[in-house]
Amino acid sequence: MITAELRLAIEALYADYAAALDDDELERWPDFFVEDCLYKLVPRENWERNLPVALMLCESRAMLRDRITAVRSTALYAPRRLRHFITQFRITEEAPDLLRVRANYLVLQTLVDDLTRIQNAGRYLDFVLRTTEGWRFKEKICVFDSVLVPNSLIYPV
Repeated sequence: MITAELRLAIEALYADYAAALDDDELERWPDFFVEDCLYKLVPRENWERNLPVALMLCESRAMLRDRITAVRSTALYAPRRLRHFITQFRITEEAPDLLRVRANYLVLQTLVDDLTRIQNAGRYLDFVLRTTEGWRFKEKICVFDSVLVPNSLIYPV
C-alpha cells in the first residue's frame, strides 16, 4: 500500500536529485543510483518503437562517474544554469523494496548571455530500490518528447 510517508520519501529523492543537478553538484549524481544501475536518455520515438539508440547510456554507477568526469574535464561548453521541474509523481507498481515510478520533467537552461530556454522535456520511467542508504534509482529512463535535441545536452537530465 502506498502511504503518505512513502510518497514523501520518493518525492524527497526526486527533489534532492534535481537540486544536485541544478546546484552543479554533479559529483553527487551517481550517489542517487545503486551500483548495478541503468541510466538512459532516449527520444520518445525510439522508446515507442523499442529502438535501442539512446543519447546517453550508462549501465553502472561507474559509468555515471565517467560521464561526470567527461563533463568536468574534457567537454568544452559555455557556462549555463539548469533548473529541473519534476511533477506528477505516480507510483505505478509496488513490491516490498522496489517501486516503479513515473514522473514528468522539464529542464530549463540559461546561458549567461541569453534568455532562459527549454532544454529538454519528457517523462521519467524509473525503478526505485530501497537500500540501507535510503531509496536509490535502479533504473532511470528519461524519455524526451522531441526528436530534436540541443547540441548543448551534456548534463544528465
